[in-house]
Amino acid sequence: MEGSISPVFPLIVFIFYKTSINRPQEPSKPYPYYTEEITFKNNDSLVTLAGTLTLPTAAGNYPAVILISGSGAQNRDEEISGHKPFLIISDHLTKHGIAVLRYDDRGVGKSTGNFKTTTTIDFASDVVSAIEFLKTRKEINKDKIGLIGHSEGGMVAPMVASNSKDVSFIVLLAGPGIEIMKVLLMQQELIARADGISESDIKEFILPVHKKAYRMISMSTDGRTLKTDLARLIEQSYDNSPAELMPSEMSREKVVSPQLDKWSSEWFRNFLKYDPASILEKVTCPVLALNGEKDLVVTPKENLSGISNAIKKGGNSSVTIKELPNLNHLFQNCETGSPAEYAKIKETFSPIALKEMADWILKQVE
Repeated sequence: MEGSISPVFPLIVFIFYKTSINRPQEPSKPYPYYTEEITFKNNDSLVTLAGTLTLPTAAGNYPAVILISGSGAQNRDEEISGHKPFLIISDHLTKHGIAVLRYDDRGVGKSTGNFKTTTTIDFASDVVSAIEFLKTRKEINKDKIGLIGHSEGGMVAPMVASNSKDVSFIVLLAGPGIEIMKVLLMQQELIARADGISESDIKEFILPVHKKAYRMISMSTDGRTLKTDLARLIEQSYDNSPAELMPSEMSREKVVSPQLDKWSSEWFRNFLKYDPASILEKVTCPVLALNGEKDLVVTPKENLSGISNAIKKGGNSSVTIKELPNLNHLFQNCETGSPAEYAKIKETFSPIALKEMADWILKQVE
């Protein structure tokens, strides 16, 4: 989606913009490594995922990672706000001797399927299929396959790792470590504050409507009734909110309809009920969790602490936690951390974060 939306009803992540700003980190062809367009099937869901496999050279036997995107319909580069973070990560890791598989989400780019009906569990199933694909490639060391998940991908990676002996390590980039409802409420408050919304409007209008909606969703057992109740709540909130909280260029219907579709979707209903700790406790492989100091979408202190505590509670002592100074949810150096800044920043992904990731992965695959 492009453009701005109502601050009372911000969609989870992200705001998309058209931009012509130079992205100096993007690599130029010809790349100094082997690149192959690939497809693989998820036979359980009858979908075909299309992506890109990069290898240090065309021949060899390399450790590999699979990149798992965050919320929203993402292509293989996780393209957002004019940036291609997965392209940058793939380029960096492949140059350091690690094979990388990245792919378009279901129903996005060249992948088949319907993104609108896909849940987080389906995304996890796709990752399992990606692992099976890599195991068929002679260039891949089957004992050294890891996962890198960003944001919601940081939920998916532990789901897969906790059920698969084929995952040798995981990297969580701004992954959640506490209940999703808490993550989202903090997100609404912090982003609204960073974007200049008054404290009174945050407390009186923004947070109450989200709390009420989330309670409705978490307690619902009937999707049709839920949609009716949510429509009523969103319409009432729209009508009762101060004019300055509503974008003048968008009609009532253009604000209400997208929010209703998002909140009533099967994906969001399942997403909201997710408790990361229960899955993280079952992860036995090494874990690296990185987060930016200025991440307003998945706050660092609460979520990194939650990840560390859950993994250690499960008996896994191989966990590394790092909060990286001055970085936002996309791991860009930033001013406030607001998503409104993403497109304006030339940097796509912090070189420090890239180095942290590469150095840690190389130690795991020695």
